Amino acid sequence: MASSKRQIEVQTEDQTPHKWCKSLGEEVFKRFFSQANPTVHKVFGDGSLFSPMLFGKFFDPSDAFPLWEFESDVLLSHLRSNNQTSVDWSETDDGYIVKAEIPGAGKSNNIQVHVDNGKVVEISGPWKQRESSSKSSSSSSSHDWRCGHWWDHGFVRRLEIPDDADFKNIEAHLYNDVFLEIQIPKTKRGTIADVA
Repeated sequence: MASSKRQIEVQTEDQTPHKWCKSLGEEVFKRFFSQANPTVHKVFGDGSLFSPMLFGKFFDPSDAFPLWEFESDVLLSHLRSNNQTSVDWSETDDGYIVKAEIPGAGKSNNIQVHVDNGKVVEISGPWKQRESSSKSSSSSSSHDWRCGHWWDHGFVRRLEIPDDADFKNIEAHLYNDVFLEIQIPKTKRGTIADVA
């Protein structure tokens, strides 16, 4: 089977400044997750980049997380030993890489990668289409799924970008409509002042 690769545009303009207006608390997440269907368990379950519990304790995915300050081998060792993880990240001499399985990515075609003020890379998208009827169709199209209880309709993970990252040249690709890879190059030595 041939593999397909599709580039995803990395957006730098924030179209929705207060999009994560509702925080996902630990108790709310536990209630939501306990009543959820298999798709929700795949999107937010153990080992997913979008799980609030990925790092052993609750962390709201809409808050920026300093991913590259942690060794993936350490944080994911338990999940890897049980073959439960669908995320990985690393640092090379040239940059930073994050890889993640995105459930339903090929179906929705709405994976977004956004850079916020050169300090945060945000990965988001809907995991469930809003139910639309003739009455709700016009109101739901004007309502952004990321406001309100966004976790009922979509997923997000916001990651702090390391200080030596060249945020202007981030690339994102989706492989086989499922696997996302984001490459964040490092700035060349002596050019940090040019980026600032």
